[in-house]
Amino acid sequence: MKRIFTIISAFIILSTNAIAQDISALYQKLDKSVVVIRVMESKTKGTGKSTDKVSYGALGSGVLIDKETILTAAHVVNNGDKIKVVFADGQELNAIVMGLSKIADVARIKILGVIKDPHPAKMGDSDKTRIGDKVMIIGSPMGLEHSLSVGYISRKEKHKSKTSNFSRLEMFQTDAAINTGNSGGPMFNMDGEVIGIVSSIMSRSGGFEGIGFVATINIIKELLIDHHNTWLGMDAQILYGPLALALNVKQGGGVLITNVTSGSPAYYMGLKGGSIITNIGHDELVIGGDIILQLDDKVLDSPEHILIALDYLNALKKGDKYSFKILRMGEVIDVNWTIK
Repeated sequence: MKRIFTIISAFIILSTNAIAQDISALYQKLDKSVVVIRVMESKTKGTGKSTDKVSYGALGSGVLIDKETILTAAHVVNNGDKIKVVFADGQELNAIVMGLSKIADVARIKILGVIKDPHPAKMGDSDKTRIGDKVMIIGSPMGLEHSLSVGYISRKEKHKSKTSNFSRLEMFQTDAAINTGNSGGPMFNMDGEVIGIVSSIMSRSGGFEGIGFVATINIIKELLIDHHNTWLGMDAQILYGPLALALNVKQGGGVLITNVTSGSPAYYMGLKGGSIITNIGHDELVIGGDIILQLDDKVLDSPEHILIALDYLNALKKGDKYSFKILRMGEVIDVNWTIK
């Protein structure tokens, strides 16, 4: 009996060591495709002056999927006046946003320059991933670059659009550790394929508590690779009901621009972000910026109509023209743009 127990214990130890070695070998291979993303942002100080801004740095992660394309989280790069990508071998290159979905929190950025020794990761099929599957996440939690965490798929959730045939959001829940700096980093399956991009955590303390969320690679393919998701380069707040009335939006709804990213399409359109920080109820809001009332013939008077207009905007192609009707300082004006 004692001998049988000894044999079983030895087998368990050997199996555990083999799994650890497999993960270590897989990490060494996959880490070459993972990047650190450093972003410089600027936002209003809230003093009422549009030029009175403060600049600060932000950190995230990403993964290379071809010779010039990196996937990351939308909230990492959306406000990036400057985006710098640092590769595992130390090479640094600038990048620009090519497509972005704030709803799904995913973005596609393009490298400006030539990567010396690219190691693109292979994209998998997240529909084949099951609850209980083991996964790996590589990123820069708390600035600790190229850190590895391992866990399991805890749950899968998909949200279909009520206004179109497209999915807007599909997420994995995982117990693999995720913290600040992991955002935008890849989730790999044990075959070494990217099956998701890290988005956020659910936390009461502000730190990781065992519940993290990852956008699936299939929703990313649908939104950013198979189709186009327009990046305007601005932060915005949906106005509806009492909030719209408080800001004198007579049509009952609209989109308040709170911040415009330097060098973005919204910047070159001449759209204005807010410059006054105020509290309305329990919410802090940046006001004083343009309020978008209409996109071509689509009036943005409700959340549903805003989503329809967003689908319309994302369906436009290079060379197409469109017009925003905006409310600026009590005056309604038109802003025209051609997609470049």
